[in-house]
Amino acid sequence: MKKIIYVLGLSPLLTVTAHAQSSVTLYGIVTGNVTYVNNAQSSATSNGGRPKGGAQVAELDSGSSGLASSRWGLRGTEDLGGGVKAIFQLEGGLSVNNGAMGQGGTLFGRQAWVGATSDRYGTFTLGRQADAAVEFVSPLVYGWYWGNLAIHPADYDNLNFTHRINNTVKYVSDKFYGFRFGGLYSIGGVAGNVTQNQFWSAGLTYTGGAFTFAAAIINARNPNTSLYGTNANASATGNNLGSAGSATAAESNPAIAGYASAHTQQTVSVASTYTAGRAVFGVVYSNTQFRGLGSNATLNPFNYSGSTTLSTVGASVRFQATAFLRFGASFDYTQGGSVGSKSGAKYEQVNLGSAYSLSKATDLYITGAYQHASGTDSLGRPAVAAIGYLTPSATSNQLAVSAGIKHLF
Repeated sequence: MKKIIYVLGLSPLLTVTAHAQSSVTLYGIVTGNVTYVNNAQSSATSNGGRPKGGAQVAELDSGSSGLASSRWGLRGTEDLGGGVKAIFQLEGGLSVNNGAMGQGGTLFGRQAWVGATSDRYGTFTLGRQADAAVEFVSPLVYGWYWGNLAIHPADYDNLNFTHRINNTVKYVSDKFYGFRFGGLYSIGGVAGNVTQNQFWSAGLTYTGGAFTFAAAIINARNPNTSLYGTNANASATGNNLGSAGSATAAESNPAIAGYASAHTQQTVSVASTYTAGRAVFGVVYSNTQFRGLGSNATLNPFNYSGSTTLSTVGASVRFQATAFLRFGASFDYTQGGSVGSKSGAKYEQVNLGSAYSLSKATDLYITGAYQHASGTDSLGRPAVAAIGYLTPSATSNQLAVSAGIKHLF
């Protein structure tokens, strides 16, 4: 339920026949949940050389394991006449556990942009924004059915909108014969090298009757900075993709943490859905290439070189049983490419979810996921399961169940 908190009628700078109307809307989502994980690392190494860990029950913000992450924001619009409006959006993540800001302590870490929109020419915006994969492909892949447990390993393709892009210029068209398209470019800002740290993406979507299709490509130069290092607490010189952990700390994002030295990361993603009555069937494919491994020697402790990949193929079904009750299930298979003489990791994951609407604004939900890992991960170790944003398992298997409440305002 959105609330308009400010309205300006006639502008004194315009003639009496010109009506410039402005509004600002406060909105948000507040979620909280309790999560059970059957195995979570307490340390990445032990005397036996393998991770240590055990079962865990924790109260978490839904950004970690639930249906949707908590946030609040402001949207604004001003009618400039002739079908053109000035627009802006400021949105910050938060944790209901302790009130801390999300996105690494960034005040408006989810989105911060300003621009103009036209019924005829589309929308132009400047600021911190979502890339084209998030704009076009993500809505077909993730929904309020199984939540953040269902992301592809470490969200390597950014289809769950883990990473925002700074310093961007973005365009999104209006719909033409079922098509929408757009692109985004981020200026690297490095003196003497206009391509270093740059980021670009492009995508499109088509809707025709019960069928929807979307595709996108993103390209990040020096992804450790331009893609993974865009939050306030990001390191200017360290590894922003993850961590190998230690005898006293768990691993973080083992599927990709070893690839921080890549010169370029490029991801292609496609997805499609088909609606049949109360059911929606979906498929997705994404492929990420980490190119030029070893381009930053300080981020390459494993002496990698060349390129490697991660690819996921997935299928899902969503069912609206009643006006209040919905279910969803999905399966994803992820294959990692080899690095050097070692074959890559494989991740197989099943996701389930259900939500019951108490009102238009409030849902109760339960989600679950099971993942099995095999092969060798980016850290050169036997792959461990790692569901969503949770702490990786100490073994090749992990089960997580999350139950909570989500409220819109």
